[in-house]
Amino acid sequence: MTPTTALTGIGLLATQDPALGEISDAAVVIDGASIVWVGPSASVPAADERVDVGGRAVVPGFVDSHAHLVFAGDRSAEFEARMAGKPYAAGGIRTTVEATRAASDSVLRANLGRLSAELLRAGVTTFECKSGYGLDVANEERSLRLAREATAETTFLGAHVVPPDTDRCAYVDLVVGPMLTACAPHARWVDVFCERGAFDASESRAVLLAGIAAGLGARVHAGQLGVGPGVQLAVEVDAASADHCTYLSAGDVDALVHSDTVATLLPLVEFSTRSPYPDARFLLDAGVQVALATDCNPGSGFSTSMPLAIALAVREMGMTPAEAVRAATATGAKALRREDVGRIAVGLSADLVVLDAPSYVHLAYRPGVPLMYQVWQRGQRVI
Repeated sequence: MTPTTALTGIGLLATQDPALGEISDAAVVIDGASIVWVGPSASVPAADERVDVGGRAVVPGFVDSHAHLVFAGDRSAEFEARMAGKPYAAGGIRTTVEATRAASDSVLRANLGRLSAELLRAGVTTFECKSGYGLDVANEERSLRLAREATAETTFLGAHVVPPDTDRCAYVDLVVGPMLTACAPHARWVDVFCERGAFDASESRAVLLAGIAAGLGARVHAGQLGVGPGVQLAVEVDAASADHCTYLSAGDVDALVHSDTVATLLPLVEFSTRSPYPDARFLLDAGVQVALATDCNPGSGFSTSMPLAIALAVREMGMTPAEAVRAATATGAKALRREDVGRIAVGLSADLVVLDAPSYVHLAYRPGVPLMYQVWQRGQRVI
């Protein structure tokens, strides 16, 4: 039998579970990797170990459903140029492709390890990781093989951009053919950048349908640079998530409302590119399921801070602190179609963040302050 651990003295437990809600003066009991009891501290059952968190708030481990962590190189000069007024465009991805192709496995693995450790220190206990900086068969396969060492939530993004000096039709054929065949064994998801400067609706549909036929779930980069076909396509193929959603038509919003597709918003990108923020308030009021993710990547948003994403969502996107935390936990899990993470309830994974604060409101109230007092991942105290 594994020893049990009771976390007691929780000032506010924000379970994100509809049946439990928020519990004051709460406790949680962990057995192995799972939660086995949730309730008031006064009623906590006996456990082999008790950890008193001293009145601090506890939330589920954050779920980051959109990140690009397998890459090499540096694009800080591109960021500096944007801050001087140069607009963001998708073409900068090619700079990272050159550096990634030239890097060794050990260099890519070390960078992936550093960034995944940053995510964990920021309270992220589940994260998704995309390929997309290889853009040939060998390097896309390598990227996903390395990503799978760090997370089960791996996404094939061979359709990120068309490489320079490459025929578009031939490249799409490569993505849906040999590249998909090599990458599918290492991936759970297929994604496409359906955007001007990247892939149009017809090309994106071909990529997604091929991935689905290979047994992968679908995700879509949609509406980052302007209104386009990405959201409608995501709903059409029952994608788990349409990501970015900075620019949406009325039809896009209606399609999301009447689907299981989550709108995953990425405010760290808007922060880094000086682009307009998505209108989360409008989406939530319309009935759209909204998640938050970091989109950590070397070009348009090089940050692993889910707390900062939460603060920006509250300050710039019209979300309440409670809505933003839910978007970074329970709805983030839905964007990965996961039922075992993102909430604190009996039978779920024991992924918990103990905040050095009396309430999760402090995540937005104290932006930039490291509030992760403890992080528990699958029942182990890792921070």
